[in-house]
Amino acid sequence: MAITAAQVKELREATGAGMMDAKKALTETDGDFDAAVDWLRTKGLAKAAKKSGRTAAEGLVAVAVDGGVGVAVEVNSETDFVAKNAEFQTMVKDIAEAALGASNIEELSSADVNGKPVSELLTDKIAKIGENMGLRRMAKIEAETVVTYIHNAAADGMGKIGVLVGLKGGDEAFGKQVAMHIAAANPQGLNESDLDPAVVEKERQIQIDIARESGKPENIIENMIKGRMAKFIAESTLLGQAFVVNPDLTVEKAAKEAGAEITGFVRLEVGEGIEKAEEDFAAEVAKAMQG
Repeated sequence: MAITAAQVKELREATGAGMMDAKKALTETDGDFDAAVDWLRTKGLAKAAKKSGRTAAEGLVAVAVDGGVGVAVEVNSETDFVAKNAEFQTMVKDIAEAALGASNIEELSSADVNGKPVSELLTDKIAKIGENMGLRRMAKIEAETVVTYIHNAAADGMGKIGVLVGLKGGDEAFGKQVAMHIAAANPQGLNESDLDPAVVEKERQIQIDIARESGKPENIIENMIKGRMAKFIAESTLLGQAFVVNPDLTVEKAAKEAGAEITGFVRLEVGEGIEKAEEDFAAEVAKAMQG
């Protein structure tokens, strides 16, 4: 298939590879973006493996806590102008509070907010504000103590990234530090058992291919893989990561020193994984003014 300049540009931005290397990777993989990233990594040409999904959709993540129950909800809008709208923010806050009594996104969509189901409330706001909106995700945890953190807050309890941390023991100050760590480090799971086995196996195969490119004997390659996979697991899991507050400790060791056990966490970031056509600022303003 023909490889476009836009595809090459996107791959270069995602991996830091050179233009010709990015083009060759896409050619070798028939334009498959994820496979091209893996090809570059195998050849040692990718400076970093970044996810292909761009965070482009707008909106807010809101958090709410009631006793030992915490919930995070993502409500999307087309533009950041609407996300900054006080009426939109009030709606998102009300939806998050309603989510405390819902088990999943379907129940939340039917939950009553100010005398209307959430789905109908959204429809009314779409008609009034003139921009598409959507209830995308909710995540819930239960723990002895639930601590929240909002990064890039737009209003109280809502912003671009929402984090919940479940603790047994410890105190809220430590929980807040862990929540801020999660916002920054974006762990993929609490521990190794939380990681997607397919993701772990894919990384293992990439590391095998990288090691074999080195030309080293199989017995040395085996030891290389063990070390690299141990590092991958540590960097991907909350408990294995170096604690941002004190990088000499893992989060797990820091928790033990604080007399706490981290029982779970939630991290939602607005728009993660959603593809959206890029628009320049002037075009976004013009679109908002047209309604």
